Amino acid sequence: MAIKAIEDIKGQDILCLNVQKLTQITDYMIIVTGTSTTHLRSMADELSRQIKASGQRVVGEEGREQAEWILVDLGGVVVHIMLARTRALYSLEDLWNFDSTVPVAVEGKPRAKAKTRDED
Repeated sequence: MAIKAIEDIKGQDILCLNVQKLTQITDYMIIVTGTSTTHLRSMADELSRQIKASGQRVVGEEGREQAEWILVDLGGVVVHIMLARTRALYSLEDLWNFDSTVPVAVEGKPRAKAKTRDED
């Protein structure tokens, strides 16, 4: 549901990481890039709207004011909505990817699987 909400508002380069074996704070992390701070806020708004409309709850949200990186906590899923430069700087894919990538199709094209640390 989270990925669909992000796709509906044109999120780019969506990646879903299964982090169940790496942390107890969440099961999945979704990382998505937006084109502007306005786009990031719109994605966070639409995500929250669709989650609440389905009867589920949004646990929390951080970063809306600066809007270079908005984190939306859905409990079992944490969504990182980031500007491209912020995403490149923090490289969450490399930090959290220990061969746990779940590829997500965006615009009809499957996303290439991120490298594991062993492939570097």
